Formats: sequence, structure tokens, C-alpha cells
Amino acid sequence: MRTTRRLFIPALVLSLALLLVLSVIVIQAQQFGSTWLGQYFTNPDLSGSPYLSKIDTQVNFNFGDSSPIPNTGIPADGFSVRWTTQEYLAPGYYRFYLSADDGARAIVNGTTIIDFYSNTGTQQTQVADVYVDATTEITLVVEYADRAGAAMVQFFWEPAALIASPTAGPSPTPTATGLPPIPAGALTATVIRASVLNIRDAPSLGGGRIARILRGQTYQVVGRNDDATWFLLELGGYTGWAYGYYLYFNFNEFTAPVRSATTLYGLPSGYSDTGVLVQALAGMKLRSAPNVFAEQTGRITWGSFLPVVARTSGGDWYQVLWKGTVGWVFTGYLKQVEGDMNNVPVVNP
Repeated sequence: MRTTRRLFIPALVLSLALLLVLSVIVIQAQQFGSTWLGQYFTNPDLSGSPYLSKIDTQVNFNFGDSSPIPNTGIPADGFSVRWTTQEYLAPGYYRFYLSADDGARAIVNGTTIIDFYSNTGTQQTQVADVYVDATTEITLVVEYADRAGAAMVQFFWEPAALIASPTAGPSPTPTATGLPPIPAGALTATVIRASVLNIRDAPSLGGGRIARILRGQTYQVVGRNDDATWFLLELGGYTGWAYGYYLYFNFNEFTAPVRSATTLYGLPSGYSDTGVLVQALAGMKLRSAPNVFAEQTGRITWGSFLPVVARTSGGDWYQVLWKGTVGWVFTGYLKQVEGDMNNVPVVNP
């Protein structure tokens, strides 16, 4: 019994330490701050003295059509808020995200990095990259205005580690990116059940992440998979798949056109899109012909998604696309993810 206890306690301590490390990593990946002074105004211009002040743990609100603080005299429409905090950030680049309906601006150490405060009637998101060049506390200010209709605002930041450090000279000008335009009458989806939603290259949680969108953002829907669980969104020059559970639709989602699960893979000329997508359950060899003695033409990694363009009559080999190369792979370690195998032509090389 004593030996068991000696082994159990170190294991428990190690587990708790691991959980703490993982928590720190998650916090560092997306930071909302912790203590914001919120000054609330009963007008949309931040004019005069604040009507009410309170401490908010983060700037991450979806007020909807209600007052930001019910039963206080602050109206549901025509109000504004200024949030201020001091945060310690180590030297380096940071990417700041600001999303709001109607208008907002973000200010870092007295410099406005994002500004769409005059925006009216639509939700908008902008991003700015800022270099912090001193190990010190910085002052962050978010100013927000709701003029009419639904109200929401979200502000957070994350280390932008992949951006190169600047050379000597002035600080770079922040960049801002707006949402793609939505045609009148288009089918749309709005993120409501996630702060950050991954966009993938296939209608599956195992698909490669190609973008991220934020809570409150609205995008045009240009397609869906067969059972309307995944939706293809127009992201401004490219499209990607989003899981439907996290979205609110302005339409009956089953009326969106069905799009192939392999639509983003770009099949070479001469190959038809069958709509069938499989996933590798092991590391596998891609071969030039459907037999184990054929030349190896690729090395497929575990978990990869493969569009299927043909199959043998016995169904034991599939012809697939892997990183721009079409070849054959044994089906014993493949899982069908999307599509109808009856749509795949049978060939006998």
C-alpha cells in the first residue's frame, strides 16, 4: 500500500503540471485580457460623462437586441462603450482581432490600429499586426458603438510567431482585412457557437485547416455536403468548409446546392470529380498500378484525405489524387468519408 501511494502521488503531480502547461499554451494562443474598465454611455458617440462604469473580464459580448446592462437605463439601441486595460506583452509581433456590429476601434499605447467606428448596420471584422518592442505593460483601449439593431463586439489577440522580426527602423503600419462582400439575397451563415471556427479543405474534422473565422462573422454559403452537416463558404477569392453546428443560417440549409467533397482539391485534366473522399488510416504507398509490385510514386501520410477517381472491379484498389499525383492505393487501410462509391468508374488497367 505504501509503495502504491509513493507511485501515485508523483504521477498525480505530473498530470496536474501537464494540465497547467496545456492551459498556459491555450491561453497564450488566444488572449482576451482579464480586467477591463468598461465605461458605458447612453449615446452612440462616447460623449459626455459615462452613465455607468464597471469591471468586465473581457471584451467579448453578444448583446443581441437587448441593453448591454439590463434595468440600468442604458438603451438597447444608441449606446457606446469604452473599455481600457493594461496588459503585459513580451517583445514580438501580435495579431489583434476586432469584430463588431455596428462600429468599433482599437487603440494600442495611444495609436489607433483598427478603426471602423463609423460603420453602421453591418457586422465587420478587421485584423492588425503590431510589433511590441519593449518588455512592459501596454495600454489597450476598445471603443464601441451600437446605433440600431443587434449588437456584438469581440476583441482578442495572439502571438504572430510566423511573422519575421523587423529590422531597424520605424514600426510597421498595421494591416487590416475586412470581410468579403455578400451579394443581395444570398444564402448566408453566421458563426454563433464558437469564438474561433476552423475552415477546412474537406467536409470533415480531419480536413486540413485553411482559415479561421470568428463569432459574429457572416459569410455567403455557396454549397453543402449531402446531409447538410458541412457548408462551403465564400471567403473572398477562395472557399472552404465549415461545420454547420456552429453556424446560424438565414435560410433552410437544405436548399443550398450540394457540392462535391473533393471540390477544393483540383483534379488534373482528364479525371472526373466523383465526389468520393477517403482517409488513410495508416502510412501507405502510392503506386503506378493496382498491384504491390508496381513502382512506388508517393508516400501517403496517416490521416490524409484522398479524392477517388477510379476503382478496380474487385474494389481492392482505388485510384486517388495525392499532392498533385494520381496513383493507386490498396483499400485495406482506407475509410470512406464522403460520397457514393457507385459514382466511381471501374477500370481494369
